Amino acid sequence: MIFNTIFAYLAGSIPTAVWYGKIFHGIDVRQYGSGNAGATNSLRTLGKKAGIIVLIVDFLKGFLAVKAASLLSTETDSILPLIMGLAVIVGHIFPIFAQFRGGKGVATAMGVLAATFPWAALGCVLTFMIVVFVTKYVSLASLLGALAFPIQLIFNLWNDNADKYAIGFASVIFVILLIMHRENIQRLIQGTESKFGAKK
Repeated sequence: MIFNTIFAYLAGSIPTAVWYGKIFHGIDVRQYGSGNAGATNSLRTLGKKAGIIVLIVDFLKGFLAVKAASLLSTETDSILPLIMGLAVIVGHIFPIFAQFRGGKGVATAMGVLAATFPWAALGCVLTFMIVVFVTKYVSLASLLGALAFPIQLIFNLWNDNADKYAIGFASVIFVILLIMHRENIQRLIQGTESKFGAKK
């Protein structure tokens, strides 16, 4: 389990936005915009193509790490996929390959969700899209989408048969994203948070 967890962390540590920015644009995306090495800042700083590529790769990091855990697990109720899911998210946020300065973990967390509880992941995506459409705040949509994950498991909305470990797993992911968005929350309260599509 230790080897698998380390593998997941290293997979999460692949700094997609940082490497893409340096290879194709000659810049470190963390020095521009929000300073975040994620899909949203890549979109705003490097353009639509960069944002889409970073989003897909960061999503796949989470998805494939959990799928690998499922193949390695010998028990149907093993918590290994959950542990590897958390490890890959932590790797994305604190990547060893990029001075431990990564993204906020939203796309990678969504990949983890899609691999573990696909119907709940769909509920999170729908929540995200609705909030973005209504408010234009990506950060608020990310937080409410993450909150929708444990809520769906607690009320067993999709018959996912979530146990206490799964609910704890979902709650930890929400807390991680909440902490990573603390500056966004401050700006939301102050009314200074950037809106999606707004011109600066």
